Amino acid sequence: MTTVSLTTPYYEIDVPALRRNLSIVQRLCELSGAKALLALKCFATWGVFDVMSPYLHGTTSSSLNEVRLGKEAFAGETHAYSVAYAENEIDEVLEYADKIIFNSFNQLAAFKDKAQAQGIPVGLRLNPQTSNSSFIIADPARPFSRLGEHDINKIEGVVSDISGVMIHNNCENDSFDAFSASLDDIEAKFGHLFKQLDWVSLGGGIHFIAPDYPLEKLAERLKQFSETHGVQVYLEPGEACIHGAAKLVTTVLDTLHNGKALAVVDSSIEAHMLDLLIYRETAPVVEINAEACQLIATESATSTIIYGKSCLAGDIFGEYQLAQPLQIGDRVAFGNAAGYTMVKKNWFNGVAMPSIVIRDDEGKLTVQKTFGYEDFKASLS
Repeated sequence: MTTVSLTTPYYEIDVPALRRNLSIVQRLCELSGAKALLALKCFATWGVFDVMSPYLHGTTSSSLNEVRLGKEAFAGETHAYSVAYAENEIDEVLEYADKIIFNSFNQLAAFKDKAQAQGIPVGLRLNPQTSNSSFIIADPARPFSRLGEHDINKIEGVVSDISGVMIHNNCENDSFDAFSASLDDIEAKFGHLFKQLDWVSLGGGIHFIAPDYPLEKLAERLKQFSETHGVQVYLEPGEACIHGAAKLVTTVLDTLHNGKALAVVDSSIEAHMLDLLIYRETAPVVEINAEACQLIATESATSTIIYGKSCLAGDIFGEYQLAQPLQIGDRVAFGNAAGYTMVKKNWFNGVAMPSIVIRDDEGKLTVQKTFGYEDFKASLS
């Protein structure tokens, strides 16, 4: 890796910001006795795994590719999970897994013998049919959910085949009281089963890095849960590890006016920050021309809609109140661009893929990865 002149668009990962989040994760584990695994479905940019791994206990995955990446590039445990494993991939999954969690009774019956023959602990995903999620698209307990088993009588029938369970029913939950009440419900439903197990993963989606989150109360609740049931608690933070630790830096390519001021940047919400399009959220502008930006609606502010450069009519980063109109050549940085961004980036319209840049503890910018035509071509047939 070498430091070079930076051409937009690029994702910039801030190592000091990563460390701030990870130190909170580490403290929670120290206080509670829980173990934390990075959720690779949220963030899998392995160029900073050397920074992250000392704070965490390993990784958790959602596919063969992710569990392999965790094994090869991240120290610690590798937990393998998938909504459904194919027969032709299970042997390779087991090569990389330290634990394997099956989503259903069918998957458990099909593959548990192979796992146990290799001494790999086996788990089952449970669905408590309640959740803390504001988005139906991300709600594991949505009606007719396929994510985990809920029938207590059937679960009791297979408990001797497993050593642990995974329960993931939070999404951006920043309320300790809501989490604790949910855990009460989970204990009421499944507590008698937990006493027959060695470990319980409570998944991710707990926003405990918020400045006002009662971390000590969460730690005590997790410790109480662990001691009551005699299990090792695992957490699977994704967003909590990387929140606010990256930005997407773009350049204004054109400006127009159609009832409002419009600007087009050299990136795409569909290709480079897809989650915001899916959830209909606005990308936060954090910098304009390298200056920190506070967006305040005033009488003198200019309302500007910032568009991506793809042909999708709704390729919109958001509408912003700016002190001055944007000009061609201005640089605009969108914040919180780590979670569910780089793992979802795509080649829609053949729009140039953002480079991945790392800002180290001394502020030095280093280009970790660039993408070009051959990468675009190789992604097709």
